[in-house]
This record gives sequence, C-alpha cells and structure tokens, in this order.
Amino acid sequence: MSYIRNVDEITFTSKDYKNRLIKTVERTIRVYSMIEPGDSVLVCVSGGPDSVALLHIILSLAQRFSLKVGVAHLNHCLRQKDSDNDAEFVAFLARKFDLPCYIKKEDVSKYQHEEKLSPEEAARIVRYRFFESSAEKYMFNKIALGHNADDNAELVIMHLLRGSGPLGISGIPPVRNGKIIRPLIKLTKFEILEFLTVNELKFVLDKSNNDERYLRNRIRHRLIPHLKSSYNRKIVETINRFASIISSEEEWIDDLINSIFNKSVLSAENNSVTLSIFSINGLHIAARKRIIRKAIAKIKGNLRRITFSHIDSIISLLNSEHAFGHIDLPDRIRIKRDGDIISFSRKKGALRDLHKKLSDENKFSFEYRILKPEAGFKAEISPMSLLIKELGLNMEFSKIDIENLSDVYRAGHNVAFFDMDKFGFPLFVRNVRPGDRFQPFGMSGTQKVKKYFINNKITRVQRDRCPILLSQKKIMWVVGRRIDDFFKIKQSTRNILKVEVSLA
Repeated sequence: MSYIRNVDEITFTSKDYKNRLIKTVERTIRVYSMIEPGDSVLVCVSGGPDSVALLHIILSLAQRFSLKVGVAHLNHCLRQKDSDNDAEFVAFLARKFDLPCYIKKEDVSKYQHEEKLSPEEAARIVRYRFFESSAEKYMFNKIALGHNADDNAELVIMHLLRGSGPLGISGIPPVRNGKIIRPLIKLTKFEILEFLTVNELKFVLDKSNNDERYLRNRIRHRLIPHLKSSYNRKIVETINRFASIISSEEEWIDDLINSIFNKSVLSAENNSVTLSIFSINGLHIAARKRIIRKAIAKIKGNLRRITFSHIDSIISLLNSEHAFGHIDLPDRIRIKRDGDIISFSRKKGALRDLHKKLSDENKFSFEYRILKPEAGFKAEISPMSLLIKELGLNMEFSKIDIENLSDVYRAGHNVAFFDMDKFGFPLFVRNVRPGDRFQPFGMSGTQKVKKYFINNKITRVQRDRCPILLSQKKIMWVVGRRIDDFFKIKQSTRNILKVEVSLA
C-alpha cells in the first residue's frame, strides 16, 4: 500500500475552478464524516468520467487527510475487447501515480444466468462483492465510489416510476455502513465533465450507457432532458433536495422503529428472527410494515426483490384468524406463523426442496381420546387440557353457560364453541386422513376436507399439521379452520363446550 507523496504530478489549467470544485467535495466529506485523517481509501475506478474525476480529487486531498490510496477495478467481461481496454487504462492510471492496483476479471453474464438476475443487478452484486473483499484483504477502511447528483436524481425517478416507498426515493446514501463513501454525490455530471475538460484529464466511455433498452438510460437521455427543458432547468438539484429531505426523515423514523422492533423480538440468530404478533398487531399499519421490512433486511442483508405485494401478504398473514401459515419470498426467505409468533428465516437450500422435505417429515399419524370428565363436567370444574406432542400444540376443553355466549363473538379461529347436546364422549383428536368429510359451517352440503383445504389455499405442510376434532366418527372441527355446521350453537342451546388451541 502506498502513501501519496507527490500530489504535484496532478496538473490543472484552471486553479480557481480546481479549488472551487475540490472545496465542494471536501465540504461533502466533512459534512458526512466520510474520511478521517489517516484513513485508507480504496478508490473504485471503472475508467469512466466520474471515477477518473474521483481518483484525481481524492489524490488532491490525500496530503491534507494523510490518506493511503489504492485503486480497484472489476472487468465485467460484458463488452469483450472494450472491457479489457478499460482495465488496461485503469492500470495505466494507477501506475502513473504509483498506486497499488487491484484488477479482477469476472464473467458477470454467467453469474446472471446462474442466479436468474437482471444484467444490472448481477453486475452490481459482483462489483460490490469484489470491492468489499479487496478492501478487507488489503486493509482499506473506506471504499470510494463515483456516484454523483445526476445518478441520484435518476435513481429517485426510477424508484418513483416503480412505486417504491420512502426508502427508495430517499436516493443514494452518501455513506453506507460507515465504509462505502460517495464524495462526488453533491456534484452534477456537468460539473464533473467540466472539471475533466478544463484539466485535460483522459477517461474512457462505456457505450452501454447509451443503450436505451435500459430504464435508467431512458431516464438519463430522454426524461431528465425533457424535464429540464419543459419544466425545471434545475430538476436534478430539485430532486436531490427532495431526496435529502426524505432521507433525513427516514433516519429519524428508523430510530423510532428500532426501539419498537427490539421490543417485539423474541429471538434473533444469524439466519432467523422471531417476533411477537401481539406486539406488532397493536401498531399503526405503517409501523407494522416497517418492522416487517426490518426483520427481512436483518436476515437477508437488504430488501432487493422484496415488493409491496410481499409486505402486504405478510400483513395478511398477521391479520389472519388462522393460527398457522407461511409465505416464501425471493432469495430463500421464509415467513412462518405459529400461533402468536411469526418467524423470518433464510434457508440454505431451495424452498421447493424444503417444502417437500417438511411435507415428507410431517406425514405422521396420531390419535388422542378424550373421555367424559367426572362430576358431570360442570362449568366450575377446571378445564381439561390435551397436549398434542407431535405438533407442539395444547388443546383446552371447558364448559361454559349460555350467559357467556358473548365469548363467541370475541373468539378467533383458535377457539371454537359447540352445542353439547349434539355430541357425546369420547372425543377424538387426530390428523387428517384420506376420505375425511364434514359440513363446513354455513354450508348446506358436505365436502371433503381435502377439497376444503384446496379451496382455501391451505398448503400441504399446513394440512399435515392441522388436527381434526371428532365426536366418535363425525368431524366437529377442522382445528383452527372451520367447525361442522351440525355442532353449531343455536338459540335453543343451553350447554356449550369451548375448545381453545394454543402453542404448548
């Protein structure tokens, strides 16, 4: 690793312009605490105008901050000979200033197809992975990237068009994780190009930046020029100001949510987080969504590919009267509800393989008999309990008087009420078996339990873990789902059996 000693090698034809622009960058560095004296900065140089300007500006500030500087370049192999030429240019630039240079060649197209990603997403993942591994290997504590104000405006517009929330439209963070820094984030593209032109600094151009098949390029070459000419000539500055306001408010809200999130966490490990549904469901819907996103980000590392509909599906799972269920998200993320808790986990293998494994594991058989209690099962007698050890569930049976019928209207799907004159002991609790039929509450005819599961989109894993309550051979309750219409409470009912299921 080399110290920058001979900054005089960087020549400028306009000293005033150089000083003004570098002061802007230095102010940005200080405002966001990007660099401290003695830092080691790995400058990521593609060879394009932004990264070349970034390298020269960092070198101009190196002596003032006593910096160690290195150069990193990833050859994406996307443009064949042009990609190789870019790498050679960056290597030449590093040699010119006697800087350590780390160049790697990686087949991004291959990675894209293996992981089923877009070209932009695949390139971004591979690029950042290389930068971070190089910084760790060669002991750089800062990674400098050349994003500018135009890049930020383009990204904000792109997120707006895609319907992103506040986090998306808050733009590119000037500093991420205290390590990745963007010193040029307050400079416009025009200012950067003017800096390069005035000082006769060479750079290379990536022709793919003109390919308007990509949304970002259409925004850059069509939409923003149209907005400038027809609506606001300072649209880039306006959008950046808007993003800055949103970003500041996001930081404040995130601090508030952190406290609520921590109180809702029941357990947290590297690849899983478990939350209390009771703690979450009492919150405003906006807070609930933020907590869900935070839980996903905690195990996934980011929120890429997580959409509005994904979050809404999890909210529906939280609000569901069914005690059990799960949702699978991109990148092997599984959200699972078990009674009053909800867990977020990242699985090692493909979820379809896990689903088959769980289904196979859960194909067990169990059956429990519940005898009629002594003393006539009076209301004042303590409730009976049954532990279903195969499922980790507890069922509680108690008799209530007709005066307590109001309980019916406050109960969820984990509680059921039955007319005691319609059934006799012993009762049985077992798993679902082929051919099981019942008359779902409110329906006139019978239906196979399997058909009921299919109609209500209950997964195979959920079916295997769903107990059935029977009076002798007649189904009373598909537990946690629907009672049989025959056993429902009527105006003539006097004696009621209350059955409640919960996690053991």
